[in-house]
Amino acid sequence: MLKQLILDYLRQQPDVPVDKLADPAARMGELGLDSLGLVEMLFEIEDKYGFQIEEPMRYGSMTLDEVVADLEQTIRARNNGEMPELPAQAGPAGHA
Repeated sequence: MLKQLILDYLRQQPDVPVDKLADPAARMGELGLDSLGLVEMLFEIEDKYGFQIEEPMRYGSMTLDEVVADLEQTIRARNNGEMPELPAQAGPAGHA
């Protein structure tokens, strides 16, 4: 769910080439996401999971999988080892 949330955000950014998202070695800073875009993405995660991310700019040098793993570890640490369920969002034609 967390990785999908990040991928959905990245796919909506006009400067992020979608084919680059499939490269496991691509760093966030290499995806065409500027520092403001990175911070906005992290704000969205903070809002959904209810916590503040420390040192957000450090994520620019991480791969997507490293970002997901680090954020998941942080979220679990704040939730007694659990990943909280996020409310389902309606998809196309009202499907969740």
